[in-house]
Amino acid sequence: MIGFMKRLSKRVSFDNGRGERLAGIMDWPVTESPRAFATFSHCFTCGKDLKANVHIARRLAEHGFCVLRYDFTGIGESQGDFSQTNFTTNCDDLRAAVAFLTREFSPPQLLVGHSMGGTATAVTANEFDSVRAVATLASPGSTHRLAGVLVQSNPEIAATGEGIVKIGGTDYTIRRQLLEDLRARDIEAELAALRLPILMLHSPDDETLPYGWGLKMFDAVQSPKSFVSLDGANHLLTRRAGEPKYVADLIHHWSSRYLP
Repeated sequence: MIGFMKRLSKRVSFDNGRGERLAGIMDWPVTESPRAFATFSHCFTCGKDLKANVHIARRLAEHGFCVLRYDFTGIGESQGDFSQTNFTTNCDDLRAAVAFLTREFSPPQLLVGHSMGGTATAVTANEFDSVRAVATLASPGSTHRLAGVLVQSNPEIAATGEGIVKIGGTDYTIRRQLLEDLRARDIEAELAALRLPILMLHSPDDETLPYGWGLKMFDAVQSPKSFVSLDGANHLLTRRAGEPKYVADLIHHWSSRYLP
């Protein structure tokens, strides 16, 4: 493709810090040295192989990034029991991904996340000295509302301690510990502590995670911030052809001012 580098993909795995292996794919630019390393954290149950995630990571690789997209514990090809995971373990999985990149390749300068993966990315980013910029896609500024949505989907989760919730056509066992973890976090305060520049992208037509939830994140952040409305897009970026590549191009151009 004229104006873009070619790229290649490589499967990797690393420990999540709890004795389980997380599966990942690294999308590399075919260059002697990537311009920067990045992580991509997926949404609540999406996985690294969601079509939009693949297209975004590969497009960023065409721009010269090396991107590690990985499955959270209990999702996709990663080991572990999803019903035992929560927002805090997602943050721990991101820490493990950053540690893997730092140890085996190079510390990441850019962190990208979709939906809850984006929120986990934003509240964890300060911990990494190498990171220069953060980008989130359709991410909420609070975890309390997600807990409420899950209980509405199946009241047995709160009443008996666990219940089945259908997400994206797949049944998932949700346990009360997840609700407790979501409600225990003061995400707005954590976002207010962010010191890094952040790009937030959200659609006013998002049917899964309302636009107002994204605006709540924007209001909470006090560091240099940018917000882009993805008019007409849905939560998984499947409504219009080329939407994921457009998102990747936005992230590339915005982050260029912050990356060496």
